[in-house]
Amino acid sequence: MPSVLSVDKMTKAILLDIEGTTTPIDFVYRTLFPFAKRKIGKFVEMHFRELSDEIKTLVNESSRDATYTLPVDPAEPGSVTAYLEHLIDLDRKSTPLKTIQGMIWKEGYEAGELCSIVFDDVPAAFERWTSTGLSIAIYSSGSILAQQLIFKYSDHGDLTSFISNYFDTTTGGKREVLSYAKIADALCLDPSCITFISDTAEELAAARDSRFNTLLAVRPGNARQENASAFDAIASFDQIDHGPSEYGSG
Repeated sequence: MPSVLSVDKMTKAILLDIEGTTTPIDFVYRTLFPFAKRKIGKFVEMHFRELSDEIKTLVNESSRDATYTLPVDPAEPGSVTAYLEHLIDLDRKSTPLKTIQGMIWKEGYEAGELCSIVFDDVPAAFERWTSTGLSIAIYSSGSILAQQLIFKYSDHGDLTSFISNYFDTTTGGKREVLSYAKIADALCLDPSCITFISDTAEELAAARDSRFNTLLAVRPGNARQENASAFDAIASFDQIDHGPSEYGSG
């Protein structure tokens, strides 16, 4: 693994995954997900009318879900909660689930029950990149609200001032080439001017097929990627230098 990877001077934006890239996987699976699951029943009951759009989508989703055979009753909070808990157990990238989780986490952060964790190299990298003219964007399966909360209430303080854009599953799946084309359009940049960093090779492959530059994040606790050798890899953002050296897509 090279000690330093120089990002080409034509690069204008860094697009970051969260889980396993800026934030330890353990924080997501051992803190955030269990917190939402503990709170979700009471939250759905208390906010049932406000969640009508999400509930309608969940009912439609459940009707096509081969992993769930019980009918979801849109008039019964308990029925909706049971399906949401099922989706959490599957780690399903369900947009209404992610939206509701974000709302629950917001209450937790604001009450001081949650404080997110980012890797120690993240704050300095954010400052370094933006000082050289790079913009920073986030692309995660978590809702945009959940993304913003992670960086606002981090153990390194509020980092949201460094981030210019957020993208979630409403843009498309992270393993779909079209999603990255949409992101490039939203950033008003040619795809070749964007570097995407993720811990998941399938996501990087989709981004590369859309002409993004790519880097594989190899962090403690991350799952081994079978085709990791197809991508340049980093263990820390300290290895990324925004300099004039030529930089390939990996």
